[in-house]
Amino acid sequence: MKATVLSVEQLTVYRESYAAVQNVSFSLEEGTDMAIVGPNGAGKSTLVQAILGILPRAAGEITILGQPLSQTGVLAPRLRQQVAYLPQNFLFDRRIPMTVEELVGLGWDRLGMQLPWAGHKQRRDAIQTALDRVDAGHLGHQLISGLSGGETKRVLLAYCLVFPRRLLILDEAPAGLDMRGESEFYQLLYQLKQEQGWAILQISHDLDMVRRHCDRVLCLNRALLCQGIPEATLSPDNLAAAYGSEFVRYRHVH
Repeated sequence: MKATVLSVEQLTVYRESYAAVQNVSFSLEEGTDMAIVGPNGAGKSTLVQAILGILPRAAGEITILGQPLSQTGVLAPRLRQQVAYLPQNFLFDRRIPMTVEELVGLGWDRLGMQLPWAGHKQRRDAIQTALDRVDAGHLGHQLISGLSGGETKRVLLAYCLVFPRRLLILDEAPAGLDMRGESEFYQLLYQLKQEQGWAILQISHDLDMVRRHCDRVLCLNRALLCQGIPEATLSPDNLAAAYGSEFVRYRHVH
């Protein structure tokens, strides 16, 4: 039986004076890739930000690896080191002369330094292993300012890999990639899910990708309209109910 990594119960989150997320409940098991879909303004990012503790919740409970998130949204250090977040856009000052190794090393420095046995060799080996796993071992000495979009996504995955994680949260992480880069990104993500046993929660507008790659789907429009396997959840009736009268069946443009 798979362990439950994330549990959300009757979650309500307000944006100013309106409920952006209303009474949402679901659970996510290890080794499962779950997509959140819905129209713009449906509360997808609000839901993720509440899980990450960025936004306060008005009601409901969030439990990560069996431990409830405090009302202030602060994750205990033991839990924080097991959750990774990959944003839609990675913004940085390109004038900073930081190498790929140095960036990935920040993930180790933030978490590995808590281990009394961890020294310089363990740090170096962890960085190289993480880069090799995402086929970016050759980029170690390259400046991050010179990376392509696809290379940047791979390096950010390496940052997530440099220390063991249980939950990976993505906010349209492949945004900005071309067709080939997006396909390679999702193939890599699938391999890492299999190898690492990650639970993945990702926001996506690409319904064709969700059908091909995800195990579970949450269909959201402020309230949770339906959830389940892609074949059942992404039915025309469910999508029309989620996206409204102006819904046009999505087909990813290649």
